[in-house]
Amino acid sequence: MFKVFTSGALFVLLAQTSLAAPAMSDADVLVDDSGMTVYTFDKDTNGTSNCYNGCAASWPPVIAQDGAEASADFTIVNRRDGSAQWVYKGMPLYTWAGDAKPGDMTGDGVGGVWHVVK
Repeated sequence: MFKVFTSGALFVLLAQTSLAAPAMSDADVLVDDSGMTVYTFDKDTNGTSNCYNGCAASWPPVIAQDGAEASADFTIVNRRDGSAQWVYKGMPLYTWAGDAKPGDMTGDGVGGVWHVVK
């Protein structure tokens, strides 16, 4: 039980919330409002996240704040935990806990299922 609590606490600390949809950086990759690289997960399906618990601790979802509005290729879906997640062209968006600073892209290709959004 303690382990689950710790994972949940870590998720809360790492998850980024944003009113604005992610945007393209100067390096032509999608970034959140903190400038952190955004990724997609091959195991997700159109508009449905399959990354929870330990996965979400390592790959925090890009959370949309209350009042955020979808536009163009960006939509918002509700996660099982009740939070709202940004989605780009049908794919839920995440950051990677292994990226230390804006511009890092160390999560690209992890496990063959995580990809930078370009």
